[in-house]
Amino acid sequence: MRASSRRQVGLFRRCAASAGAAALALGGLAGCGGTSGDATAGAPGVTEDTILLGSTQALSGPAAPYAAIGKAMTAYFDYLNEHGGVHGRSIELKIADDAYNPSNTASQTRKLVLQDNVFAMAASLGTPTVSAVSDFLTQNKVPNLFPTSGSRVWNQPDKHPAAFGFSPNYTIEGKVLGTYISEKFPDKTVCFFGQADDFGADGLAGLEKVVKVAQKQEYSPANTDIAPQIGALKSAGCQVTVSFTTAGFSALTLGTAARQDFKTQWVFTGSGFDIPTLEGFLKEDTIELTEGAITSAYLPVSTAADNSWIKLFKEINQDYNGNARFDFNTVYGMSVAYTVAQALERAGEDLTRDSLVDAVAKGGIRGPMLTPFQYSEDNHSGASGTQVYVARAGVLEPASPIYTTDDGDGDVVESTTPPAEAPQDGLPQ
Repeated sequence: MRASSRRQVGLFRRCAASAGAAALALGGLAGCGGTSGDATAGAPGVTEDTILLGSTQALSGPAAPYAAIGKAMTAYFDYLNEHGGVHGRSIELKIADDAYNPSNTASQTRKLVLQDNVFAMAASLGTPTVSAVSDFLTQNKVPNLFPTSGSRVWNQPDKHPAAFGFSPNYTIEGKVLGTYISEKFPDKTVCFFGQADDFGADGLAGLEKVVKVAQKQEYSPANTDIAPQIGALKSAGCQVTVSFTTAGFSALTLGTAARQDFKTQWVFTGSGFDIPTLEGFLKEDTIELTEGAITSAYLPVSTAADNSWIKLFKEINQDYNGNARFDFNTVYGMSVAYTVAQALERAGEDLTRDSLVDAVAKGGIRGPMLTPFQYSEDNHSGASGTQVYVARAGVLEPASPIYTTDDGDGDVVESTTPPAEAPQDGLPQ
């Protein structure tokens, strides 16, 4: 269905964006209310008018700063629905709070699948959390689209044929950051601090493919006392410290290091280094503590005012998201929502779970990512690369070309595929 036709259909099923935001706050449906009509045969959560998606997010708990992702997804879907939806269907997103606790993720996901009958899961948050339900989703043949995590576990098409990554996995990011470190700081002592799960382990694996790591420390998300680990890094004489931490722990790391007078060149995963988000923790110390820190980005940064995707998302943020703070989480949420919608569009009018999986595995999906997705029948990884940035006066400035690589022993090379531009109407193509 062309954009003009989608707009005409959307006129009959329009709902206020504010209603979607209110529903999200209550942990309910985002979009145009409850599912109407009878589900189509073989496609739970799909009616003539709607597609019901589910997502587990940390609306509370240690990863609560990422709650803005779900709100941004809702905002994009509200925009899309007002312009006709996907093949005449509105997208409804039901978000459940798991507080970044795998036990909660399991119970919430079971409810979404077995009681709410969602068609697919979309952008659920976290490596340990979504990993806890991967087998359940596979057993129930529920597509697990684009978890908010760079873990390699989403790329197991034989074991989990309906799971697909989104961001470049942490091993790819570790390789890119390691390559930058090897070029800019060739004689420095490199150390690592990361979360004690696949998030940290995969980042370390990529880093160690490129540079020697002298000291390794890890933390548990359940324990905010990281003074011993930071002290160990200081005692080891770490001159460059790579940190695979969530945003809250990135802020805690910078603050703890400052209190211990530990001076090192910080290098953070892009997943945990969004300056507007860090400002919520560091307050007036944000610019001082983040100055000169190195990170990476696989999406256009929120301050890239001339980028076509940023222009689009800012308009949607203003009109459908209450003009919320525009940061990485906002960009990410709208980017992943666009990609979900693009996959649904390509799956066709006669939507089934199999047709959705086939549409993604066929490849060719493009969106705001700086590098192409790697999707194929045999590869369910997300994006193939990232770009290095440096924090200057509270703004991320590009410090490298856009790089691509794999999570094996392939070289880190400059990308030869330019990033895609946003469609003028902002609708999936």
